[in-house]
Amino acid sequence: MTDFVSEVQTIPYSDERIFIMLSDLSNLEKVKDRIPQDKIKDFSFDIDTCSVTMAPVGTITFQIVEREPNNTIKFTTTNSPVPLHLWIQLKQVKANDTRMKITVRADLNPFLKPIVSKPLQDGVDKLATLLANLPY
Repeated sequence: MTDFVSEVQTIPYSDERIFIMLSDLSNLEKVKDRIPQDKIKDFSFDIDTCSVTMAPVGTITFQIVEREPNNTIKFTTTNSPVPLHLWIQLKQVKANDTRMKITVRADLNPFLKPIVSKPLQDGVDKLATLLANLPY
């Protein structure tokens, strides 16, 4: 397993407010217009799952498998060319000052690892930046 960890992001909201928004994937409706349509197609979601089609990867479906209120949201892929686990960690340091970090753990074979490591790390960093800038 290989871990890809984002830089720690600062979000000017409480961990509770951020957790409420991110732990219900149907809230993505509020921000779907921010998703680059040239990179992502067939974007669908409900409370527990999110599915996207990305070239050249194909369709990936994430499902929330664990919620630890105001702290952690864990996802796993139910449809993906590479098995992935993703978790969002929140830590409130003071009122309206929460730190967030995203970790992706991928089961990469030795042939794929050098090819997908940089794009995966870039994706994790972009996702963290996107989530940090959402209007909570």
